[in-house]
Amino acid sequence: MRVGSILGYGAAIWQVAEAFDLDITSDVWVADLNTTASIKTAASTAAYGMMKYYTGNHTGDNPGNLPAPYYWWEAGAMFGIMVDYWYLTGDTTYNTVVQQALLSQIGTDDNFMPQNQTKTEGNDDQAFWGMAAMNAAEQNFDNPPSTQPGWLALAQGVFNSMSARWDTSTCGGGLRWQIFTFNNGYDYKNSIANGGLFNIGARLARYTGNTTYADWAEKIFEWEMSVGLITDDYRVLDGTSDTTNCSTVDQVRYSYNQGIYLFGAAVMYNHTNGSAIWETRVTGLLNATSIFFKDDVMYESACEDNISTANPHGTCDNDQLSFKAHLALDGRDRTTSTQHT
Repeated sequence: MRVGSILGYGAAIWQVAEAFDLDITSDVWVADLNTTASIKTAASTAAYGMMKYYTGNHTGDNPGNLPAPYYWWEAGAMFGIMVDYWYLTGDTTYNTVVQQALLSQIGTDDNFMPQNQTKTEGNDDQAFWGMAAMNAAEQNFDNPPSTQPGWLALAQGVFNSMSARWDTSTCGGGLRWQIFTFNNGYDYKNSIANGGLFNIGARLARYTGNTTYADWAEKIFEWEMSVGLITDDYRVLDGTSDTTNCSTVDQVRYSYNQGIYLFGAAVMYNHTNGSAIWETRVTGLLNATSIFFKDDVMYESACEDNISTANPHGTCDNDQLSFKAHLALDGRDRTTSTQHT
């Protein structure tokens, strides 16, 4: 099996593990996908392949971090995927390492703003670690020691710190891409930063029943639509600049933006007992994923065209190679989240 990035393994884990409830026959996996044991073996192979990239549990290395060229946000996303892997397969092999990695990055304020990221962390980076904590809370992952905050408290810490940065000085609201003024992109309000807050807010609303979180999820989604980052046909566009008061929008589309909003919208559909507006939004977001499939295979349409021997991933960089994993994973969660009762 060849996968183009760390989180490509994550998508592979989900595609195999989620097949537990499906009758799948495919030659993509060298396994009998009609048997639970074989599916778990294939998922284990994918998990092992992904965790080989992680060296933070080696003597003298930094827990929670991935080596270059991978960024901190990808580490958070990876450990969130590994929580999913444990939940879907029951394999506890990596639980201790995953728990250590997550807790090593919580920072002094219990909101995933550790000292080692104080100069570079963006809102989107923090959100991916918050979503990993939310995975752990929802799936009842191994609890932290009694001296540490619980998974729910960590997800709430991320939500509270991010929502406090909601900026109404331009564009009628929205989160900036960057947290710190000295980082390139501080003037950019983008879908992934706002989508991370939307995703966590929607899931906290369902998990806690607190209407404040649901109100925030609604506000974020409506703001995205008001500035054109989510179009009338539910295409999620990349971002916009507050230097023009968000009057023009970067039209590029990435699969992880579509996936993160799809998941959050599905959770809100579930939380509202199948409200018509959230059903419309889920359906629209799902239909708009068609651009990310070619010949029934998921691909990153913004950069994976014109693949050649010299450029096997087109023009995609390391970050972009991971984006499809979030559409695959969040598409899975969309399926379960819309089964409200």
